[in-house]
Amino acid sequence: MIAEGRIALNGEKLTTPATLLENLAGVSVDGKPVRPAAETRLFRFYKPQGAITAERDPKGRATIYDRLPPGLPRVMPVGRLDFMTEGLLLLTNDGGLKRQLELPKTGVVRTYRARAYGLVTQAELERLAEGITIEGIHYGSINANLERRTGSNCWVEMSLTEGKNREVRRVLAHLGLQVSRLIRTAYGPLTLDGLEPGDADEVAPAELERLMRELK
Repeated sequence: MIAEGRIALNGEKLTTPATLLENLAGVSVDGKPVRPAAETRLFRFYKPQGAITAERDPKGRATIYDRLPPGLPRVMPVGRLDFMTEGLLLLTNDGGLKRQLELPKTGVVRTYRARAYGLVTQAELERLAEGITIEGIHYGSINANLERRTGSNCWVEMSLTEGKNREVRRVLAHLGLQVSRLIRTAYGPLTLDGLEPGDADEVAPAELERLMRELK
């Protein structure tokens, strides 16, 4: 961009990248002043069922942006939740933080509760800790527990770090269970506590700073 003459300092085009700056005062790109990056912000959002995690949908379905409460700044979702999956979706204005939270190598634990039709044993669920391959796709270690059973339905809690596309539904289907409700209850140390479907609130700066330190 410097070689193309697009960067200027106090109205003078820069010719070398060896330019030391103490701040962004007087710096412009294509004649437009450069503003400091916005302060990183992170929000919890209880995504309701029946909304896709996208800005718009060619099929005309509702998106999370149709369901967000008013007053939020421009934010991006961290990861995705399926159309009918509900629960905790993190939103941020910082693309770098978004990528860090999404990367499998950072090992952020996602926790889900699934209501499913069918029978499964705790022993079958515990074997998921070894990982499982389904139709050529390998899913890493999953910590799964049978919470309770009522008749032909059961509630299963699952914690995982990969979060591959439809992972929870596919793994439970492989075990013979038909998921009727799926809720993400936690993303790392952040939980759904205090939120109802459609609610959003901002993560406190101290909590956000602690989360960012853990990621690094």
